[in-house]
Amino acid sequence: MTRVVVGPFSRVEGDLEVTLEVEDGAVQQARVSSQLFRGFEQILTGKVPMDALAVVPRICGICSVAQSVAVVRALAGAAGVSPPPNGRTAQNLMLAAENMADHLSHFYLFFMPDFARPAYSQRHWHPLVVRRFEAMRGAGGVEALSSRARFLELVAILGGKWPHTLALQPGGTSRAVQKAEKVQLLLVLREFRKFLEGTLFGDRLERIAGLSWATLCGWRDSRPAAESDFRLFLEVAGDLEIERLGRGPGLFMSYGAYDDGDRPHFRQGLFDGEVRPLEQAAIREDGSHAWLADGAPRHPAEGVTQPAPDKEGAYTWCKAPRLGGRVVEVGALARQVVDGHPLARQLATSGGGNVFSRVLARLLELALVVPAMEHWVTTFEPGAPFCLPAEIPERASSYGFVEAARGSLGHWLTVGEGRIRGYQIVAPTTWNFSPRDAEGQAGPLEQALVGTPVGGRLGEVLVQHVVRSFDPCMVCTVH
Repeated sequence: MTRVVVGPFSRVEGDLEVTLEVEDGAVQQARVSSQLFRGFEQILTGKVPMDALAVVPRICGICSVAQSVAVVRALAGAAGVSPPPNGRTAQNLMLAAENMADHLSHFYLFFMPDFARPAYSQRHWHPLVVRRFEAMRGAGGVEALSSRARFLELVAILGGKWPHTLALQPGGTSRAVQKAEKVQLLLVLREFRKFLEGTLFGDRLERIAGLSWATLCGWRDSRPAAESDFRLFLEVAGDLEIERLGRGPGLFMSYGAYDDGDRPHFRQGLFDGEVRPLEQAAIREDGSHAWLADGAPRHPAEGVTQPAPDKEGAYTWCKAPRLGGRVVEVGALARQVVDGHPLARQLATSGGGNVFSRVLARLLELALVVPAMEHWVTTFEPGAPFCLPAEIPERASSYGFVEAARGSLGHWLTVGEGRIRGYQIVAPTTWNFSPRDAEGQAGPLEQALVGTPVGGRLGEVLVQHVVRSFDPCMVCTVH
């Protein structure tokens, strides 16, 4: 058995190290280590609850809107207030804009550049991938960054700025949309749609959103690889059979995405062959293998995060979240599997979570969500309320759930004597990059890495494909 340490990873937000036990050229065991302790949960203790609106989004500059929405939902629950329709729509649009921008960045800047490496120089598609996706030079990355920048103007219109807007409030949003601004928002969305349909997909979003596995194969076979970046991805994926890489635990969880009032736009639940209700009370964080003093499994509302850097047997700052003791995968694939999209369900039931299905699900969400955003803009009623007053009581406990680009994000808040007495954050990467728990169960990525070939011409490239398919954001992982 040979030990291989992979890290630090480039093109990853934060510090990540992966230790592999390799035998006969394949990974037998993996341990995933989050190397940086943040301390945000301690920073919040003792502060006035509304201070969390300014502090928590600073956890991350990539998913600050998702962090803000989780905060406002926790505070709204404590105050007993629900945003009016206008405020709810504005929150949905800002969150969706950030998530879609994240999906675009992941594909063009984080995932696809690995296929431009010299290790793949003998593949027939390699010259085209280099032209489109080579890190720092690929034309596709340049085009995507330009389109992404213009698209995020939507958040600036609705929230004043991105990242770290303070327009998001427990009672809705402080920035009312005027009639003329509806047209401006639609123009931003139209330009983004033009990039997606003309460059990324080479087809209408509605057609991509409606694909099943059978129709996807027909769509692929009827087009040359150079026609669009999505088609090129399918060429690479098919040639390398990346659906064989990175199979996860096979259980998928979603908190439900985008609040439509009576229900989420994308369904909440757990999928283990069928959709089951999500029981928030069944969530536990296990710190057995984390550099934390209290390793006992606890519900986040009772969570303790006290550093113990010399703890024996620990190898990460990340806790191990579990749902009813089970290891679950979160992310775009999980959202679409739980919601019941035919293509996502087919991929999950036939091959589980794997490198191909995770990346495809993120692209699928671009085709699903942008048309929904166009509809949401038309529902704004200028002159109607965008925000309601919210008064946080002296004592309260609440939580806020949101689906960030990478998956399920939860904030748990406890207020006593008008101050924050407890605040716990469980991010998507906390779920996906969790260590072993007290029962010895490996986390999703640790499971997904087992069996991955290592060595030869490709070296550790396949390991990087598996890691990047989860799109880690390590700065969000530990607090």
